[in-house]
Amino acid sequence: MTTAFAPRRLTHAEVEQIRARRGRSMLLFITDRCPVGCAHCSVDSRPDSPTIEDFPLFSDIVEWICAAPEIDVVGISGGEPFVERRGLSLASQRFAAAGKQQVIFTSGVWATADEPPAWIREILARSSCIYLSTDVFHARTVADDRLVRAARAIATAGAWIVLQVLDHADSLARAEQALRDAFGEDWAAHAEINPIVPLTNGRGGGVFTRLARVPGHMFGPCSLVRSPMVRYDGLVTACCNESVIQRLGPARLRRPVTSQAQLDAAVRGFHADPLLRVIGGVGLGALTEHPRFKDLAHERYADNCQMCWKVLDRAGATDQPDRLITLISTLETRE
Repeated sequence: MTTAFAPRRLTHAEVEQIRARRGRSMLLFITDRCPVGCAHCSVDSRPDSPTIEDFPLFSDIVEWICAAPEIDVVGISGGEPFVERRGLSLASQRFAAAGKQQVIFTSGVWATADEPPAWIREILARSSCIYLSTDVFHARTVADDRLVRAARAIATAGAWIVLQVLDHADSLARAEQALRDAFGEDWAAHAEINPIVPLTNGRGGGVFTRLARVPGHMFGPCSLVRSPMVRYDGLVTACCNESVIQRLGPARLRRPVTSQAQLDAAVRGFHADPLLRVIGGVGLGALTEHPRFKDLAHERYADNCQMCWKVLDRAGATDQPDRLITLISTLETRE
């Protein structure tokens, strides 16, 4: 099998480096649908959840991303991207033709045989990195043998594997054993393990809680607001917070679009928003030096998203120009 596009392998650290640079990456949320049914799903995906219906709009979204020269890396997530065959194949082909590096987030549920179908192999071959999720919740549907087959198929296609697991219970040990089963003792030549903090969004709110609280003045920059997300139905968000994708939280973080011109305006608007630039630049903690947010300095929050929402709710959806916030927004020394 050959492909006209030659992607370069990207590790987790390299993906994060690119995501931290404003405008260099974008996430395409390709479907809400997923057959795995994890109890901790942060976006409440189900087998009958919505997916692409307006393909002309979806095609316009893909073409806008292809035409944006500043975007180097496109992440593709869901839901489970591989259940949306038509949309994923279209996006993968066009991104490759445009020279975009592709990073796909999947559970590996598609690995039902030693060799996946040709259309899946072609998508894997166009990818720079595949984030393969596994934990005790996925295991109820995606058993270890399926996970091993998925890892081998990804490695055969030439993409780097980031086995993403919850930093919880025995998930880390299970992940390493799966990679040993797939590749033997030299598994680190094909993959890495990335432990993540359990999310309390979506169904995850009924499984996990966060007891630790951090004072507002200690929060640094949030790199997520440097990399907007667009959903298959035209919802554009300033970050990839799962609750924001599900239309929760401050309206300032999302804009519905129906054309490439509106998508362009939405993304540029997020990048130009002084308050969002502060949050993604010097960080939320710096905002507590502003008289308007000074009282938030010693309030405690479970995460930076919780504090961000409070700041944005206070500022409002159409904040009036604030000279001090605009000045702070120019101090983006960490980008």
